[in-house]
Amino acid sequence: MSTGTPAVLVMAKEPRPGTVKTRLHPLLDPARCAELQAELIRHALRTVASLGPRTYLAYAYATGDGPPAARSPAPPAVRLLTQRGGDLGQRLAAATGEAFADGAGPLLVIGTDAPTLTGDLLATALTALDGRDVVLGPALDGGYYLIGTHAPHPRLFGLDPACWSTDKVLAATLALAADQGLRTELIPPLRDLDTPEDAAALLQDPLLPPRIAALLRPEENT
Repeated sequence: MSTGTPAVLVMAKEPRPGTVKTRLHPLLDPARCAELQAELIRHALRTVASLGPRTYLAYAYATGDGPPAARSPAPPAVRLLTQRGGDLGQRLAAATGEAFADGAGPLLVIGTDAPTLTGDLLATALTALDGRDVVLGPALDGGYYLIGTHAPHPRLFGLDPACWSTDKVLAATLALAADQGLRTELIPPLRDLDTPEDAAALLQDPLLPPRIAALLRPEENT
């Protein structure tokens, strides 16, 4: 199916106070939310590095487009992209298109909101793609934390802009895949870290990385 280099694309927002993880207020103040976002990015990149594929970081800057090299947390081995487009679907289509044009494939796309994602799950997703066109990692909130394909499928990201960040994202994406005759497979679900309720649940999960757990404890925010 794929003739390129297996790769993982990490979609991430620049960790600027007041622009990231705002749904965690008032559990965390804006500065701590930015610190958490920075650690989530580092954790996602470490997780991908543990698997060993080519890595891309598609970065969304809080103001303007760059300069990428000056403000990115990406280590030298990571190929840096700048997110472009209006809604999330447009940004996903643009970033995956760039990665495939660079020779990636199969390609897994992840965000930074699922802190219990492991290298083993990424490997599971790549294995699932051996017999499917699309693999999805469901999030417990109705979205997805991972999508993988062998080739560009920009129509998979063509959801109504109002649908993104709702509990209908996964179902709508599966419907789009079915409309295109694409064979899909789901890997195990994970919890996204978006709200204080998510934080409380994840703090009970032994897979939560200690650095992230420390940032989520209010008593350690002073």
